[in-house]
Amino acid sequence: MADLPIFNVVPELKSALIRHNNLVVVAPPGAGKTTQIPLAILNEFWLEGRRIIMLEPRRIAARAAARYMAGLLNESVGETVGYRVRLDTKVGPETRIEIITEGVLTRMLQEDPSLSGVGLIIFDEFHERSLQADLGLALCLQSQEILREDLKILVMSATLDVEPISVLLGQAPIIRSEGRTHPVETIYESSRQQEKLEVAVTKKIAAALRNYSGNILVFLPGVGEIRRVERQLARYDLGDQISVVPLHGSLRHEEQDLALKPCNPGWRKIVLSTSIAETSLTVDGVRIVIDSGLMRVPRFSPRTGMTKLETVPISLAAAEQRRGRAGRLEPGICLRMWTEAEEAGFIPNTVPEIYEADLVALALELAAWGVHDSAELKWLDCPPAAALSQANGLLQQLGACDDNQWITEHGRAMAALGCHPRLAHMIIKAINLNLGQLACEIASLLGERDVFRGTTRSLDTDLVSRIEVIRSLRNGKQTGLTNNKDNCQIDLAACRRIMMEVTSWGKSLRLPVLNAEGVDPDACGLLMALAYPDRIAQHRGGGRYLLQNGRGAKYQHEQQFAYEPYIVAVDLDDSGIESRIFLAAPISLKTLLEHYDNQVQRVLSIAWDREQLAVKAKTIWRLGSIIIKDEMITNPPAEAVLDALLQGIAAEGLQILPWTKIARQLLNRLNFMHHVDHAWPNMSEPVLLETLAVWLGPYLYGMTDSTDLKRLNLVPIFESLLSWEQRQQVDQLAPSHIQVPSGQRIPLDYSDPAKPVLAVRLQEMFGLTDTPRIADGKVAVTLHLLSPASRPVQVTADLASFWQHAYYEVKRDLQGRYPKHYWPDDPLMAAPTHRAKPRK
Repeated sequence: MADLPIFNVVPELKSALIRHNNLVVVAPPGAGKTTQIPLAILNEFWLEGRRIIMLEPRRIAARAAARYMAGLLNESVGETVGYRVRLDTKVGPETRIEIITEGVLTRMLQEDPSLSGVGLIIFDEFHERSLQADLGLALCLQSQEILREDLKILVMSATLDVEPISVLLGQAPIIRSEGRTHPVETIYESSRQQEKLEVAVTKKIAAALRNYSGNILVFLPGVGEIRRVERQLARYDLGDQISVVPLHGSLRHEEQDLALKPCNPGWRKIVLSTSIAETSLTVDGVRIVIDSGLMRVPRFSPRTGMTKLETVPISLAAAEQRRGRAGRLEPGICLRMWTEAEEAGFIPNTVPEIYEADLVALALELAAWGVHDSAELKWLDCPPAAALSQANGLLQQLGACDDNQWITEHGRAMAALGCHPRLAHMIIKAINLNLGQLACEIASLLGERDVFRGTTRSLDTDLVSRIEVIRSLRNGKQTGLTNNKDNCQIDLAACRRIMMEVTSWGKSLRLPVLNAEGVDPDACGLLMALAYPDRIAQHRGGGRYLLQNGRGAKYQHEQQFAYEPYIVAVDLDDSGIESRIFLAAPISLKTLLEHYDNQVQRVLSIAWDREQLAVKAKTIWRLGSIIIKDEMITNPPAEAVLDALLQGIAAEGLQILPWTKIARQLLNRLNFMHHVDHAWPNMSEPVLLETLAVWLGPYLYGMTDSTDLKRLNLVPIFESLLSWEQRQQVDQLAPSHIQVPSGQRIPLDYSDPAKPVLAVRLQEMFGLTDTPRIADGKVAVTLHLLSPASRPVQVTADLASFWQHAYYEVKRDLQGRYPKHYWPDDPLMAAPTHRAKPRK
C-alpha cells in the first residue's frame, strides 16, 4: 500500500490542513485518495477526537470504501470506520470516519447546522457535480462562515479543472497527486454500425475474449441495456469458466459485491455496468474496457414539470475516466464504440445536475435552512431561476411554504422525512387518512424501477396491479420469478427492495402493518393526487386526457382505466403534443371534490358563446385547467351581461347587427361627411367597434343574444351621434338621392367616402351641362353613365368634358347596340328621358 501515489502528497496535505480550513485535492482514479486520506489524517491534533465525514456519490461506493478501510485497520465496519446510506447504517459509538451518501449530509446539517462533533467534511468525487453535493457544499460553507470557523472542508476531484472550486472555497490551496496508471491502448470503431446496441456490444465482447486476456468491463447506458446484453451473451458459446456479472445501483449488496470481488482462479469475468463504475469503485482484475459511449441522465422540463431519462453521449472527461479503468493494474485495452470524428462532438465535461434536475427537493431544503434567495449561498453554479421558481410554486401548492416562501410546520415535517417533497407530503397526509401503509407502498414503488419487466411498461399502466403484486409477495403467495395476470414478468429484486423500504418506513413512522390484499383504486388515486396534484387528469375521449397543468396525455394501449372520467397520471414523458401515460390510477369526482374543494375555483363566467350567438352566464368549477362542471345561473349582473354582449359583437363584427338598406346608406353618408369635414363624427367600422360601449351600449340593456339584437333600429342610433345642427344639415350636404334631368330621383352610393357615385342611364342626363355637386358644392359626384341595359359605358367626374369629347364615341357604339333608342347629335339640347325615346 505504501506505493500508492497519494502518499507522496500526504505530508503536504497535512501541513495545508493545519494552516487552512479549506483545501482541494486533485487525484485521478487509482491514486488512493478515497481510502487513504481519511486514515492518514485521522489522528491529526486539530481533529481533537472529532469525526471525519466523507461524502460518496453512490451507496455502493460508500459501502465498498468503508469495508476496504475497515479491513486496512483489521476491524469490522462500524468500529473506527462506518457508513450511512439509505436503508442501511453501520456506525458505532467509536466510529471516527463516517462514509455517507450526499443526501445524508443534508439531513445532518438540517438537524444540526453546526455539525457538532465533526472536524472535517470530505467531498469525494466532486467532479461528478451531483445536485446533493452542490447543495451540501453550499450549506457547509455557510455553516463554516457563521457557526463553525474551525470546520474544515476538503474537496477531492479527479478533474484538472479545479480552479473554480478553489475560488469558491476562498482561494483554497490545490494539492495535485499523480495516479497509478498503466498505458492503455485506445481502439476506435472504424464506422458506426447500423445495428442494435446490444448486438454490437455482444460482438465486441466475443471478439475481446478471443483477442485479449483479462477481465472485461463494459459500460452501458442503463439497466435495460445490461439485461439485453446478458440475453444476447447467453446465445453465444463464450467458453468455459467465464462469468457475466451486472453492476448497477438497483442490485442487492451481495450482487454488487460479485462484480467487485476477484474471480476464482482460472476464470474470466465480464462486468456489465452503468456509469456507476466510472469513479469511486475498483472492479478487480479489469484489463479490457468496452465503452458504448452512452449514458442515461434525468432531465427536468420546467415547461411540463416532468423529469424524463434521456440517453446521451458521454463527455470527454467521462470517456477518459472509463478508459482509465483498463490501466489500473497492468497495461490495458479500451475499445470505444465510436469514431474519432464523432468524439470531436463530445462535450468536455458532464453538465452539472443542478442545470437539468427537478429542483423541488432543493427548494424545500433551502426553505428549511431559512434561505429565501438562493444567491445568499455560495454556489459553484447557481440554481436556474426558472426551475427554482417553478419548484417554489409547487411547494406552496403542497402547503410546504407560504406565499412569502417561509417554510410551514407541514414543510418542516416533509423535509424531515428525507424523500422527495411530493412523496413526503403524500405520506404525511395519508397518515391522517389511515392510509399510511398504502402511501409508503406507493412512495417506494415510485422511487424504484418498475417491478414489471420488458414491454409491460407500455402495456400495463395500472399502479394498483403493482401494489397487489407487492402485497402478494409480502404475504408469501408468490416465490421466484413469476408472471402476473397479464403474463408479464415481475422483477423480484425490485420487489424485495420495495418491501424492505416499506418496512423501514413503517417502523420509523410507527404505522400498523396491514395484511389485507385488496387495494382500493380510488384510494391509490387520492394518494397519488396528493403527491402529484398537477397530474390530475380529466378524460376527453379515446383514452386521451387533459392534465390539471394544461398539458395533454394519452394511453398508448388499451387499459383497464383508459375511460375513467378522472385519473392521476403520475408517470409520463414530455415528448410530443401529448405525453404518454406510463403509470396511473383512477380517482372519483366525489373524492376530488372532498379532498380538493379548497383548490377548486368557482368562477362566475358571463361570456359570449360563439356557437349559440348568445351571452351565457354560468358558474364554472375549475381545478387548474380542468373544468369539473358548470351550472347555468339566472339573473346575472346586468353590467356583466352587457360587457359580454359587447365583447360578442366585437368578436362577430358589425355584421351581426340588423342592417337595413337605409341604415347602411346613412352610415356611409356620415362617413362621407367626416371625410369632407372632420368636425363630423368618425363612424368607420374600426372606430365603431372600438367605441361600441359608447354608442351602442345604452341600447343593449336587457338583451342577451342575436335575436334580441334584431330589435335594434340603427338609424336613430346613428343620428343620436350627431349634433342638432348636423342632423339638420345631413340631408342637404349628403343627400340620399339626386333628381336628374329626366325627373327621376336616383340614390347616391357613398360606399367610398372619397368618391360618392351616381349610377344613372346616359339618356336621363341629356341637357345637363355640369356634374352634380354635393357638400355645398365641394364634391363632384362620380357619374357611372349606364346603357339602356344599365351597364356602365363611361365613368366621369367631368360631365361637360364628356359631352364635348367622349359622347360621340359612346353614341356610335350605343346606336349599333340599341337602334330603337334616342341618340341625339346634340345631347345638351336634347330632352332627357328614362324611356327608349322622349315623349312627343
